[in-house]
Amino acid sequence: MHKNFDTCMSMLIAHEGGFVDHPDDPGGMTNLGVTKAVYDEFYGGNATEEVMKAITKHDVMPIYRRNYWDRCRCQDLASGLDWAVFDFAVNAGTGRAARTLQKAVEAEEDGSIGPLTLMLVKQHEVANIINRIAVYREEFYRSLSTFDTFGRGWLRRNDETRKQALAMG
Repeated sequence: MHKNFDTCMSMLIAHEGGFVDHPDDPGGMTNLGVTKAVYDEFYGGNATEEVMKAITKHDVMPIYRRNYWDRCRCQDLASGLDWAVFDFAVNAGTGRAARTLQKAVEAEEDGSIGPLTLMLVKQHEVANIINRIAVYREEFYRSLSTFDTFGRGWLRRNDETRKQALAMG
């Protein structure tokens, strides 16, 4: 069941934007938030810049579903919380997003969302978890060496995601 996947994808695409190849971004060539490395791994190729620039939402949806949404068990999370975890997973990796959710519900931070984490999620108010994730997410961004370059955008995205997530709940 992917109750909110399409809604979350639309919001994600708005955050991720189009083709970028910023020299300070360790991800390198990226389009709609998907790096060349992730695209190549998923589709089994070696995408050229031309291919990367032509990527569509249709091309990236299966990547986001398998590599981020499913891996973080977003389909098992409450509405809004699914978005908060999904957006952070895409932006900072599934392991970090999972550990951040686990920290927010006082679960063992092993980076893998399983039955115990999901049980603990149900014992907390969704809005409180969303707000805790936003605080931990900001702390993470501020710790990065590239914060001076990308920090304002990350903080804006974090705040927007929190507001959207709370409105979905």
